[in-house]
Amino acid sequence: MLSILKKEITTYLSSLVAYITIGVFLLVLGLFLWVFPDTSILAYGYAGLDSLFSTAPYLFMFLVPAITMRSLAEERKEGTFELLLTRPLTNFQIVLGKYLAGVVIVLFALVPTLVYYFSVSTLGTPQGNIDTGAVIGSYIGLFLLGAVFTAIGVFASSVSKTQVIAFTIAVFLCFFFYSGFDSLSTILSLQNLGLQNLGITEHYNSISRGVLDTRDLMYFLVLIALFIWLTLYVLHRQLKRKFVNTAFLTVFGGVLALTLLSTKYFSRFDFTKEKRFTISPISRNIMQKLPGTVKVTVFLQGDNFPGGMKRLQTSVKDMLSDLQAYSNNNDLQFEFIEPLSGLNQEQQNQKLDELQRKGIEPQNLSVKTDDGVSQKLIIPFALVSYSNKSVPVKLLETQSNVNLSPDEVLNNSIQNLEYAFTSAIKKVTNGGMQRIGFTEGHNELKDRELNGAMQSLSDGYLVGRVNLATIPFDSLTKISLLVIPKPDKAFTEAEKFKLDQFIMRGGRVLWAIDQVSAELDSLRNKGEDQLAFNKQLNLDDQLFNYGVRINYDLLADMNCSQIPVTTGNAGGQPQIQMLPWLFNPVFLPFAKHPIVKNLDGISSQFASTIDVVGAKNIKATVLLTSSPYNKKLNAPHMLSLRSLEQEPDPKEFQSQPKITGVLLEGEFISDFRNRPVPEGITDKVQPLQQSKPTKMIVLSDGDILRNQVSADGSPFPLGYDRYTHQTYGNKNLLLNIADYMTDDSGLITLRSKEIQMRLLNRARIRQEKLFWQLVNNIVPIALVLIFAIFQHYLRRRKYAH
Repeated sequence: MLSILKKEITTYLSSLVAYITIGVFLLVLGLFLWVFPDTSILAYGYAGLDSLFSTAPYLFMFLVPAITMRSLAEERKEGTFELLLTRPLTNFQIVLGKYLAGVVIVLFALVPTLVYYFSVSTLGTPQGNIDTGAVIGSYIGLFLLGAVFTAIGVFASSVSKTQVIAFTIAVFLCFFFYSGFDSLSTILSLQNLGLQNLGITEHYNSISRGVLDTRDLMYFLVLIALFIWLTLYVLHRQLKRKFVNTAFLTVFGGVLALTLLSTKYFSRFDFTKEKRFTISPISRNIMQKLPGTVKVTVFLQGDNFPGGMKRLQTSVKDMLSDLQAYSNNNDLQFEFIEPLSGLNQEQQNQKLDELQRKGIEPQNLSVKTDDGVSQKLIIPFALVSYSNKSVPVKLLETQSNVNLSPDEVLNNSIQNLEYAFTSAIKKVTNGGMQRIGFTEGHNELKDRELNGAMQSLSDGYLVGRVNLATIPFDSLTKISLLVIPKPDKAFTEAEKFKLDQFIMRGGRVLWAIDQVSAELDSLRNKGEDQLAFNKQLNLDDQLFNYGVRINYDLLADMNCSQIPVTTGNAGGQPQIQMLPWLFNPVFLPFAKHPIVKNLDGISSQFASTIDVVGAKNIKATVLLTSSPYNKKLNAPHMLSLRSLEQEPDPKEFQSQPKITGVLLEGEFISDFRNRPVPEGITDKVQPLQQSKPTKMIVLSDGDILRNQVSADGSPFPLGYDRYTHQTYGNKNLLLNIADYMTDDSGLITLRSKEIQMRLLNRARIRQEKLFWQLVNNIVPIALVLIFAIFQHYLRRRKYAH
């Protein structure tokens, strides 16, 4: 076999056709990857070789058959195959030797493409910012693909004595096994048969990301073994011999058995640096326990996307494929659709209205073209459906944080995909939804002011109002999360006792408390100064006992939102101007905790500061803070819109960031420890002195949970500012709080997943674009040419003597 291997390699590399074939392959590949804009690495903008591993398979369909077409066809045509049979070689050794030689030649054709890796690494920001592990894993996938195509090519060469016919058959079979099963699976009557799993594309795409799944590996090995067996069968039929190869059949049977076994027991090797394709045990557990078929419809489909959207599109597909791998019997199914394709304008408007009713909002995307910039409507959402329920998944985060570049926003969106999909799947399949109660009876926010908050939570929870004065304690303990949304009236001792014992029994509470009475609507409507004074809520001692103190002050912050103010009249019409209102701070979450990680700015009104006083066995985590440009004003304090006429002096606002939101976790000491049960408690409640492990969140502004209301009384979405038309992160903050407080599985920790952003140096590309295009089109071919000259020189020197 080794003699056959050596002979085939030497013969091929001594042929001018070999170098022309490989040279053409490298030239076409170089043009696709470095010149043509639709597939160019330079236009893609990211430091990776994704384009190489998506383009090379189609060129392999021609390169590999060109390499293998002569392996057996030429031997049979020239009559030298019979000569081989006279040697002490079996058919299996002959075929295997020729097959391995073809694989070596394919590897030889791939070696010059390492120049692309060097180029991308050099152009990275910073230099060398490329995921080498992912590239190695992808090259393994490309090698396995070449190995399969080589086996197909050797088989095709055994069928015919004519090289052209062998080449044609090999190209057809390579194309069919790569794309044919995918095309067949789109036929309506065949959609449920899973034919795409028989095709190469499904398995190659998985490995080409840098992830080696044992199921994909076994698929390639079986396919290679199958075509080698077919080649042996054809040769034996041509020689009119009985075909029995016990050793080969034993190996083939063993590989096939391992393949069937690997469908249930498999391993995945993630070569990427951040292990970004490794699914967490939490997600695996949820996928393995799906009660039925869950369908995910992704609306982010299209071909004319810029590089960033293509990367998001690919990342979504990868994530869903990884999650599907852990679902039993493929209970997780997904499809990508373009919902507006083929519809006229009226039908498109109807479809958009239908999607908006489901919580899916389209966005305008600016796309650079040769004629300038054009606008493209995209729908960066997915819809997770199970039974009669559905939950929308937002794939692209909005950019309200001016400190983040569009690339950073996109990267944050990709980091959040596992959490977004797993959380939505869990919510849509969770039969018994948990309860979230918003308190009432203390002049808390009204239903229309909490509409956005309650509607947002209603997709995954049972949401309602709770009156602490009347609700039986047994009913209170069935609530998973109790929200206290901006009370304006004092709590009685009986109500505080119920709250305390609810916490002692493991209950979770979100305190959204305003310590100072101040309202912008009152200030604007009355048109006169207003005194902001301390509220008397009777909660200070209880919160202090739990480990925090909300101070009686107001936070003025230069990082704030704008409000409309009448600045004059022109022609009898009031002149409205948007001006920054220092008492509307926007909190930019910089904490790494999953509740606030990658969130947009949080809008608030008249927030106070929080002190963490410390309590035994309690862990405090700061979630929200002001900016470093803030000033604390003690209450009572006179407020006036006339202060907008003066430009704030930044020197007066330089201060340490103030705490405005904190998470407390641990075992709390009862506020009624060594105290009698207060009057008014009719339920038989056995007082507990210390809580079970539980958690609570304290926010120093209840307006974080309040949505704006229009003049006709209709509510706006939570976090949406009707004046600036900007959407803040309040809704996502509330959803994250609900997930973290009600779920002990640790699902929210998936938001801590980080993926390093790998960009190309765009300034350098603009200056050196032509240079790198020439390097990557000339150097690989030059390397092959140098090898050819060197090999020819050695050959002449050897045979000259």
